[in-house]
Amino acid sequence: MTTRATNLRVGVLIVLGVVLLVAMVLFIAGGRLRQGRLIESYFRESVQGLTVGSPVKYRGVTLGEVTELGLTAAEYAPPAPAEFDRAQFQMVYVRYRIDVSKIIGAPTTQEVVQAGLRARLASAGLTGLAYIELNFVPGAPPPITMPWTPVADVIPTVPSTFAQVQDAAAIIAQRLEKVDIEAMVNGVIGLTTDLRAQIDKGDLHQMLASGAAAMAGANEQIQRADLAGAVAQLRAASASLQHLLDSPDMAKSLANADLATSRLAEASARLPALITSLQALVRHTDGQTADLTTELAPVLRDARAAAANLRDATEQLRRDPGQLLFGGPPPRSSEAR
Repeated sequence: MTTRATNLRVGVLIVLGVVLLVAMVLFIAGGRLRQGRLIESYFRESVQGLTVGSPVKYRGVTLGEVTELGLTAAEYAPPAPAEFDRAQFQMVYVRYRIDVSKIIGAPTTQEVVQAGLRARLASAGLTGLAYIELNFVPGAPPPITMPWTPVADVIPTVPSTFAQVQDAAAIIAQRLEKVDIEAMVNGVIGLTTDLRAQIDKGDLHQMLASGAAAMAGANEQIQRADLAGAVAQLRAASASLQHLLDSPDMAKSLANADLATSRLAEASARLPALITSLQALVRHTDGQTADLTTELAPVLRDARAAAANLRDATEQLRRDPGQLLFGGPPPRSSEAR
């Protein structure tokens, strides 16, 4: 009896210890989950892969986790059935707790939203699991006012990369729907038919035939021109020229030409001095000529006078030759007269 009572007491104590341990764990875990700020975001796209407990990250840093998600029409019932058609009541709401102070100080949610903080869905690799990514988006559109009062602070969302690709594909598909594919195909077929007709019988056919004939004529002219012989002669002339350039006589001639060029350069260098000497000699010769002219002037004048006297004497002898032999008659006296 005593043993059974002791076992009972031990069992009760063990059960109480387990209950207290579970309560402590739940208390600590509940306190941890209640930490952070409750945030609410609304998504127009599918949240496939996002579940309660999915992480909330900011540039790869985990800030919190998803606590609840559902449909806005069920959480915030519209006041009238017609309101179901509004886009706000066709979205998905996601609530999560994050520590905003880890992003930038300890600001309010409104401050970080005004700074451009937005939420978007992101995929964790190939597993298909999704998480919420927070990031500051430059030039983000302003928040949309909802027709209800949210139970928590709201961070607006932006489309995910996959959603943007889907939207772009949808736009391209819409534009393709407006394209008349049948008319385009008919146009291509008609163009192909016209091109084939031109190649077979049209102007293009004649042009191609003329081109082929011209090519044939050019080929015939090339064959007649004996280009091979001309090339052979050109090669022979090149070889002869190369042999001439490599010969010793050509090297000697080039050396002599180089020597002559050097001597010509030396003579050209001496030419200015020679020209200066000649100019000095010319100036000296001009001075000597001027002095000689000054000394010969009186002699020339005397010679000119003597020539004049000789001319007069000659003229007188021509008129009276006897005067040279006999002289003139003496002058008569006054008695004789």
